[in-house]
Amino acid sequence: MNNDSSIAQITAMLREEVSRLRPGDRLPSSREIMRRHNVSPVTVSRAIGRLAAEGRVVTRPGSGAFVTHRPERPADTADFSWQTVALGDRVVDDSAIAGLLDRPPEGVVPLTGGYPHAGLRPDKQLAAAAARAVRRPDAWAMPPLTGLTELRRWFAAQAGGDVTVADALIVSGGQAGLTYAFRALAAPGTQVLVETPTYPGALSSARAAGLRTTAVPMDTEGVRPDLLAEAFAVTGARVFYSQPTLHNPTGTTMPRERREQVLQVARAAGAFVIEDDFARFLTEQAPPPMVSMDPDGTVVHISSLTKVLSPSMRVAAVIARGPAAHRLRAGQLVESFFVARPLQETALEFVGSPAWRRHLATMHAEIATRRDALAAELAARLPSAELHLLPRGGMHLWVRLPPETDERALVEAAQRNGVLVSPGRIYYPSEPPGPRIRVTHIAAAHLAELAEGVRRLAQALADTS
Repeated sequence: MNNDSSIAQITAMLREEVSRLRPGDRLPSSREIMRRHNVSPVTVSRAIGRLAAEGRVVTRPGSGAFVTHRPERPADTADFSWQTVALGDRVVDDSAIAGLLDRPPEGVVPLTGGYPHAGLRPDKQLAAAAARAVRRPDAWAMPPLTGLTELRRWFAAQAGGDVTVADALIVSGGQAGLTYAFRALAAPGTQVLVETPTYPGALSSARAAGLRTTAVPMDTEGVRPDLLAEAFAVTGARVFYSQPTLHNPTGTTMPRERREQVLQVARAAGAFVIEDDFARFLTEQAPPPMVSMDPDGTVVHISSLTKVLSPSMRVAAVIARGPAAHRLRAGQLVESFFVARPLQETALEFVGSPAWRRHLATMHAEIATRRDALAAELAARLPSAELHLLPRGGMHLWVRLPPETDERALVEAAQRNGVLVSPGRIYYPSEPPGPRIRVTHIAAAHLAELAEGVRRLAQALADTS
């Protein structure tokens, strides 16, 4: 039997199985399908890919394939297969991001995700700020194209150093800031350097811009300057993407001396540093950002309100100087014009109110409590696993699993057991050094749910060992 016919047969069998399942049901794991039908991983992957293309299933990295809800369609439905040829092979891979943004099913403990649980959001205070904001004169008028002046001034003050209001551009969230930065600073087909591991959304954004990513190793103080210099020399890259404060996923915070070394390396290479400062407001102990140490326009700094306030508070600032700043502003203008003024007015109203400081104090205390509780539960229930470090804030812990652990099997078993964790492999731009998972403390409803999530994770590890 040739490979194509094997794929067709497995696809047909799975299609029939999908027809018997309900929307939301999970297909058997790839390993189970391989065992049941004696086929290769490639055959299974392509068969599931065909079902996904037909809209019958949706795949979630680390969790598996799930049956979708398909409305009845007439027999003469249009055929879109011609688009496969027209679109070519330029694929935007959103799988890692979608998996992190999906809502967990009912009864499943989320030890993953990028935003605080709804109970930690200042929703009432944001609503009050929004009500005040929309009553401002011109609240619904077109804002300045680079953003409200006072909001830009606030972000500039947070950055520190000699950053001014003229250096700040308001954008619709940190992810948008990353996209604009990659497109503005690097030409398609060129190399960009990234820490390894790193934020999957940055990898997806860089690849969507047509860029090639090269991994630079880290230690417990951040990226290694010696290897960064070597990577610049070998690749000719002119952009380095970094998360120096509460790095995602490791939780590492780069000390001031290391930040200065990184800036020296970048200046010597004639390169930009994209400083993703997403977690600045998730700790009381954030060092000064690299942009505050940089008078030469080396650093393009991104800071966002989204993580600390709400997923829908899509307000961030990109700080840049010189021709790079002009290119960033032009990129936003031709793509989306500007950020909606009512949202900017609401953000400005909130950060200028006493509710902002109260919310920060509450979040910092909650983060410390949850971090310590999660670390203690992991130590008690998964003694064979090892924390990379205990971060000074943030939302995540980076866990090294025993070397014999099958990471994929563990993540799938955990999901079946009612707990979601992030597989380590999605954080690596190249081959991972071993099994890892990222566990999040901020998405669970309370400490008891955190403890239950770790219990379920420990059982999954025992089941797959």
